Amino acid sequence: MTGNIKYDVIVIGAGHAGVEAGLAASRKGLKTLMLTINLDNIAFMPCNPSVGGPAKGIVVREVDALGGQMAKVIDKTHIQMRMLNTGKGPAVRALRAQADKVLYQQEMKSLLEQEPNLDILQGLVDELIIEDDVVRGVKTNVGTVYDADAVIITTGTFLRGEIILGDLKYSSGPNHQIPSLALADQLKELGFEIIRFKTGTPPRVNADSIDYSKTEIQPGDDVPRAFSFDTTEFIMDQLPCWLTYTSSETHEIITANLHLSAMYSGVVQGTGPRYCPSIEDKIVRFNDKPRHQIFLEPEGRNTKEVYVQGLSTSMPESVQRDMVTSIPGLENARMMRAGYAIEYDALVPTQLWPTLETKKIKNLYTAGQINGTSGYEEAAGQGLIAGINAANNLLGKEELILSRTDAYIGVLIDDLVTKGTNEPYRLLTSRAEHRLLLRHDNADIRLTEIGHEHGLISDERLARYHKKKENIDAELERLQKVRIKPNEHTQNIVAERGGTALKDGILAADLLRRPEMDYQSIMEILEEEITLNQEEYEQVEVQIKYDGYIKKSLQQVDKMKRMEDKKIPENIDYDAIHSLATEARMKLKEVKPLNIAQASRISGVNPADTSILLVYIEQGNVKRVES
Repeated sequence: MTGNIKYDVIVIGAGHAGVEAGLAASRKGLKTLMLTINLDNIAFMPCNPSVGGPAKGIVVREVDALGGQMAKVIDKTHIQMRMLNTGKGPAVRALRAQADKVLYQQEMKSLLEQEPNLDILQGLVDELIIEDDVVRGVKTNVGTVYDADAVIITTGTFLRGEIILGDLKYSSGPNHQIPSLALADQLKELGFEIIRFKTGTPPRVNADSIDYSKTEIQPGDDVPRAFSFDTTEFIMDQLPCWLTYTSSETHEIITANLHLSAMYSGVVQGTGPRYCPSIEDKIVRFNDKPRHQIFLEPEGRNTKEVYVQGLSTSMPESVQRDMVTSIPGLENARMMRAGYAIEYDALVPTQLWPTLETKKIKNLYTAGQINGTSGYEEAAGQGLIAGINAANNLLGKEELILSRTDAYIGVLIDDLVTKGTNEPYRLLTSRAEHRLLLRHDNADIRLTEIGHEHGLISDERLARYHKKKENIDAELERLQKVRIKPNEHTQNIVAERGGTALKDGILAADLLRRPEMDYQSIMEILEEEITLNQEEYEQVEVQIKYDGYIKKSLQQVDKMKRMEDKKIPENIDYDAIHSLATEARMKLKEVKPLNIAQASRISGVNPADTSILLVYIEQGNVKRVES
């Protein structure tokens, strides 16, 4: 007995990855400790006050379907909700909510405090306790040691964080918090490969100093929207956002002061996110564009702070003031916070297994921006998976690995651990080759049973899900049998929808396949009341309209799953496979893929190398590296 305080799982950090990891582990019955530098910053949103968006909104739905918390909290605390890409196909539709960032924090902190198996404690972790390449606990900066059987690091941008403003650079975490220095140094000493990344935020301005008459209003949807499949009460008292644009004066100010920007003066060393560049980077890279969009986003109901989305910058504060007042509607804006860039350490994510356990240290997991990602949603998805897997590992249960065909979370983690990333990784719908199967509307159908299997979805919720699926399946079967006659009533409704007249009778499902028809129109033709709820009949509509595309995608999925079933033996000696190209051998040894499908996605491993590896394994005489 060491006499130290003992936990099953310790989570370092309480951002969006940390809270999901801590809740998952504790809800699976393990005594869990969450250590955070500042209890007042639990689930803090240091950057944009929003949740969701393309691909990201689907991740939030997936987190909910697996039993996570983010969706429920944003549903209770948002100030605006919008469905994006409604004019496009279902594969790219996604929900986005403007958050009341203070209320979001308070709600999440309250939930953590009420969790019976979870302790939350303010403290700075300086050291991991490692014995024989197995993590045994942590030590804080005041010398207290906490023993644990598993540790999950979710430190966000705090690892050797440095804030940059013009030529000023100083040690700090986001929002001027204490950075984590000693832990960053230890990870390097342990032999982890570290990369240096950069992100940034824009200024915030006082709402009362904005001339909204020069901007375009961006209201929320006037129909009830929610991320969580459990939400039954909807916030309809919404606050608008506002759209404006940079001006030629803005561009002139930035160009004239480019030498003062940390991005271009050499002060910034880390790599920034390509899909979320600073305003000065936009001006340089897209110098043919006369203006760029600027969204004015309220940070909450009880604050005057407005987030100037699209104006992320590391310019000196005086230049930022000039930039802000050059934008239509912001001529008299009073800046409340200056924007800044922040550099931080992250792990090269190919050092992780798909469970998010590190390959170097057993029972040590990492999740969130420490793995090279950007975004609250990507962090939450990783945190949930890390929490489930750390708990399952200790409980002797099978760990959870989502495939690319299961979820965007599966795409995210597979991309990280297989390909790595040379910039802060952001999920995009284009990253998912099977995005028609990974839709906003079917996240519960894809993942609820998995969430229940892993102990985070209740029996009651599973029963509701089964009832929903039964209703959908029954209606799909019925519409394949009901025949619609080309009578006057039918022809009138078809004409009203802009369709061509029917020549003969037609199955209801076939009529619904027409682009101008929807489920409500079919029910009107049949003169029937709609008994399905909106989520159910939207599922029916999508599955019928996109049936051919879905079947084609499922055929591709079957092919991929056959490759995933071809496992690569543990500790295989790639040096013994002489026909492999040198680069392929090096990459395979680094990533250590679990199956042929994963091996085929590694950069530097070409189809010929994959075929050679497959033939070698199927011959059966596999040589292994002696451990």
